[in-house]
Amino acid sequence: MQAEIKIRLKNGISDPEGDNIKKALLLLGFDNVIRVKTLKSYIIEIDCEKKDDAIEEIKDICDKLLANPVIHDYYIEIIE
Repeated sequence: MQAEIKIRLKNGISDPEGDNIKKALLLLGFDNVIRVKTLKSYIIEIDCEKKDDAIEEIKDICDKLLANPVIHDYYIEIIE
């Protein structure tokens, strides 16, 4: 079973990388750009028979390694 995990900064947390990309886009003439937010995406293959078990293990992985719960939100999609 595979899971796609998307991790992004919570609302209100500054995103310097997104801000720099926005500035560069404006300098390149893309005047309609309002905001740029960055996110990280991971695809993890996991050996679980039940979808619920896979989700719980992926949540544990996110909480212990991939995401900082103070500043990040994450979303998990199981790809079967």
